Amino acid sequence: MPMNHSLLALAVAMAMASSAYAGETAAPASATELDAVSVIGSGELRQVQRITPENLTVLPPGTSPQKVLNLLPGVNAQSTDALGTNEQSMTVSLRGFTGTKLGHTLDGVPLGDSAYNNYNGLSINRALLSENLGMVELAQGIGNLSTPSTSNLGGAIAYFSNAPLKEMGGRVVQTFGSDANRRSFARFDTGEYNGFSMYVSGMNAGSDLWNDQAAYNDSSTRQFNTKAMYENQWMRLTGFADASRTTQANYFYLSKDSMARGLGWDWGGYAPDWAKAVAKAYCNKGTYVAARCDASGPDTDADGAFTAGQILRNDDLYYLSGEFFPTDTLTLRVLGYRHQDDGEGHNWNSGAWSNKGTAQELPIIFRNTLYSIDRRGGTFGAEWQLGAHRLQAGGWYEENTSSASRYQSAVDGPRDFSGLAKGQPDVGVFAQETEWKTRQFHLQDTVHLLGDRLRLEGGFKAVNAQSRARALPGIAKTPIAPTSNNQFATGNLRARDAFLPSAGVYFQLDARQELFASYAENIAMFQGGFKLGPQAVSQATWDSQATLKPEQSRTFELGYRWIGDSVQLSLAGYDVRFDNRLLQYNPCDSRQPVGPECGNRFYNVGSVDSRGAELTVLWTPTAHLGWYNSASFNDSTYGSDYMQNGVLVPTKGKTQTDTPKTLLASELKWHSGPWSLDLRGEYTGKRYYTYTNDQGFGGFTVFDAGAGYDFGQLGVLQKFKLSFNVTNLTNKRYASNLDSSVFAPTDPAGKLYVFHASAPRQVFLSLDARF
Repeated sequence: MPMNHSLLALAVAMAMASSAYAGETAAPASATELDAVSVIGSGELRQVQRITPENLTVLPPGTSPQKVLNLLPGVNAQSTDALGTNEQSMTVSLRGFTGTKLGHTLDGVPLGDSAYNNYNGLSINRALLSENLGMVELAQGIGNLSTPSTSNLGGAIAYFSNAPLKEMGGRVVQTFGSDANRRSFARFDTGEYNGFSMYVSGMNAGSDLWNDQAAYNDSSTRQFNTKAMYENQWMRLTGFADASRTTQANYFYLSKDSMARGLGWDWGGYAPDWAKAVAKAYCNKGTYVAARCDASGPDTDADGAFTAGQILRNDDLYYLSGEFFPTDTLTLRVLGYRHQDDGEGHNWNSGAWSNKGTAQELPIIFRNTLYSIDRRGGTFGAEWQLGAHRLQAGGWYEENTSSASRYQSAVDGPRDFSGLAKGQPDVGVFAQETEWKTRQFHLQDTVHLLGDRLRLEGGFKAVNAQSRARALPGIAKTPIAPTSNNQFATGNLRARDAFLPSAGVYFQLDARQELFASYAENIAMFQGGFKLGPQAVSQATWDSQATLKPEQSRTFELGYRWIGDSVQLSLAGYDVRFDNRLLQYNPCDSRQPVGPECGNRFYNVGSVDSRGAELTVLWTPTAHLGWYNSASFNDSTYGSDYMQNGVLVPTKGKTQTDTPKTLLASELKWHSGPWSLDLRGEYTGKRYYTYTNDQGFGGFTVFDAGAGYDFGQLGVLQKFKLSFNVTNLTNKRYASNLDSSVFAPTDPAGKLYVFHASAPRQVFLSLDARF
């Protein structure tokens, strides 16, 4: 066993042993006290855990709340950058379900399925500034029936923004870090006046790529959050607005083969050497010219281009919600929201001609992919306490128009991709617009018995979701022909079920010990967007493929909690069945354009069975010291073989791709007076990226550290704090996120460009002033 893995395993074991001796007689801590570090879901009928801003201090300001989830049991969150904000490489999985099979919300507003190239939402990074985070609640297997999501087969992640402060004040945070990282955050709170309070906040950040790319490597984000609240004894009204403008330089995907040839973790393409990029492009099959092909070195034409491109996303999200309390036993809730997104993805394509047959001929073209989302919807609910019964009912309705289109244009040399593309593109590749309608209703009853020591819960939800996709001619000088193999399909999909049951039981053994068990069934709407869903295929493929069934799941879990004075412990086990698994397969490298030989096809290929256990231990022996540990074991295997192009793919009993069997996390927090120290370690077990398990990556351990000194009141400042953070403390290099869109049955030679490299060790210095 690797030493780092052993250290984390020992940390978890020591924490378990400690729980046998600590906290024997004192009363359990309150939820408010637990919120100071982490809440293990006391009183819940399902496995629920929570993270608060206190868990963010080990990482630099601006770190994605999604990355922080890696601390919790069952969670595998990866990204190629230190802060977890690079959109292309952000991935998360939970108990064998990828992030696109989970529900994601902010203050009850649906964020969609969190997919890259999203069609029905946005990432939490673009929705909320990390300094405005109040809490994250993770339901590892069974989310609330009221969760507004059509993708939460395997659980739900609910983010909550913090409330405006009761006192007037301001905050400024300035961070500097490795690779030209710089980030400025400012917030002003009005304080509370006659029930009204509000804050406005903004952030401006930039960074360079950490890899070997010396030009066209800048990323920048500007973001604005504001929140206003008014409350009295009868109501609570909340308004929230978010505006985000981001452009990010991308990292190259790597393959095992490219690493074996010597490219290394920091491969960054050819920029700023345009001549080298052109010479390599002449080696490509589609643009091969022997006299101009530069075949020297370990890199090949397929390894990269001038740069890995740039993504641009402009988002505006806002909501207005109200909670009303007409009586002591009745609560009414209503929320309305709107989200608009315009995005572009810029890249170079080698192996296609610009200005063919002219003096300006080049074997490289510019590829631009356009995205748009226009969502509007609302949720409503009522909660009524009737004796021992707590009745809940509610619904969700959303309309969404999304689009994805791709174009190619000739180039005459290098250019900066960080701005929106100008002018009319030359050739259209595909263009598709989709209209979505989602309706969801739920009803639930919770019975409180034995002085609330026993709770029984039962309910169901009904879902009806549909999409209507329509192929468009596009906006290029050469319109897209309806018969093109590149063009996406026109067609409709629907997922509906009028009865998806959920049930749970909670029993409090004594003041410290709790038992819980829960069961739920769910269904997922088909995905949309580019590369993601069954409508992103040619019309011929759409017309020829069999009728597809929506994916569905059933989850059973049970657990035990101990909540003592200095020790909190949670132990949960689960059994999950995932049916009608939808597999997309493209026989070509993801860098190759869609065409007669390259393109997605979708299949229902059977089931996945997942069984596992999760342990969480939080030990706080003194007021100055806290030690959090989590351990997870998961066994997710395919339930059957499947046929692909007439060939049997032997997957029965194989481990599901990108699903580590073992996850360990340990975090030690110490503070005394003005000083604070944080150390976190995370072990991720082996992951496969082929369905037959012939290729994968071994386990790895990563450490992060943070230190801070609080100067307290300093002149006109109410508080001034200096923080120092180091990510990837031991400079461990490993395969971080995996690209599920290129997973394949086998990869004997390791040719698939399937992973991003991890970021190297990076350091950050932050100044946090409050007034």
